[in-house]
Amino acid sequence: MQTSLTREFLETADGQVADEVLRNCVHCGFCNATCPTYQLTGDELDGPRGRIYLIKQMLEGNSPAEVTQQHLDRCLSCRACETTCPSGVEYHLLLDTGRELIEQRVPRPALRRLQRWLLRKGLSSRPLFTMALRLGQTVRPLLPAAIRLHIPPRQKRRPPGLMQPHPRQMLLLDGCVQPALAPAINDATRRVLDALGIRTVMAGSSGCCGAVSFHLGATREAKDFMRRNIDAWWPGIEAGAEAIVVTASGCAPMVKDYGRALAGDPDYAGKAARVSELARDISEIIAAEPLENCLARTAGGQAIAFHSPCTLQHGQRITGVVERLLEQAGYTLQPVADGHLCCGSAGTYSILQPDLSENLRNNKLAALQAGEATAIATANIGCLMHMSGHARVPVRHWIELLDSLLPEAS
Repeated sequence: MQTSLTREFLETADGQVADEVLRNCVHCGFCNATCPTYQLTGDELDGPRGRIYLIKQMLEGNSPAEVTQQHLDRCLSCRACETTCPSGVEYHLLLDTGRELIEQRVPRPALRRLQRWLLRKGLSSRPLFTMALRLGQTVRPLLPAAIRLHIPPRQKRRPPGLMQPHPRQMLLLDGCVQPALAPAINDATRRVLDALGIRTVMAGSSGCCGAVSFHLGATREAKDFMRRNIDAWWPGIEAGAEAIVVTASGCAPMVKDYGRALAGDPDYAGKAARVSELARDISEIIAAEPLENCLARTAGGQAIAFHSPCTLQHGQRITGVVERLLEQAGYTLQPVADGHLCCGSAGTYSILQPDLSENLRNNKLAALQAGEATAIATANIGCLMHMSGHARVPVRHWIELLDSLLPEAS
């Protein structure tokens, strides 16, 4: 694709990246075939090819309008288009730049600005989110059914107990909303890794990975979260931590991208690159270990359906790994149609684009529940919560299924 980006923008690092991404695009349209929003609306501007054109116009000096903002807002950032693209176009890099620019150039109505600010502040603050959730859970029985669906009941915990003093050590991202919504996920992770001879450490001062702010166009705020996490993890890294383990697949692409995001920061570039090198999805860790040696029993052929989040299969390009681990543990995986399509959660998308999100969720649940699955397994807290209140069967993180087969649970 030919480009004529403004000189002002081409002289920036983001501008040079955007120009390269645009030039790689041949406008073939293959991306539309796997774009969830294009499948729903049939609008060219709701597909990657159309959005690329809109961003290109903006970077070439044309003043963007609200319609450009609307179509960029409708993008899920699922990156299914990147998996499909024969030219290797890194669409998400262009989208991130476009979203940041349009936040500066197209003012939103006051209520929309407030909504996005509240989402950024409320979801990224673990204490604030936990307090709000606990209040909602307390009054949940008194609320109308439509509202109760959006407030999950408080999860019962089985604390991991005393961890063994293993010589191998890894850092574990605690995150922002997961500790309040589903603390059992990281509890299960710690038990499974302990059984595999790995000690996990949580840095108390770490928190949100920055993805919420980043995808809402608040790049500077997102980078502050990144720096805080790097500072929190660095003593553990210097002490020899083998990896930074991420159990929410929605956070892993962000942490793995710290090196690129902070490449221009002289104080953090080197450390950020090291963090990106160490960041691992929990599936990558478990797949490299002798899982069969730590399980007390197998699942005995229990039928489950696995929902592979977009952040796992497209964002990290991890495919088939979790499925093999679950089959190794004795689960029978049911076929799932259109497994490449998003469930509609996508961070804050289910709140900001409720109609599109609901359609995607209904389609996803129909595919996941088409067989005889007794449970749905997934790899991301956002997807789990988005589907749980509407599924006919339990929805759980896949690491919890492995945890249930450990000797302590037998």
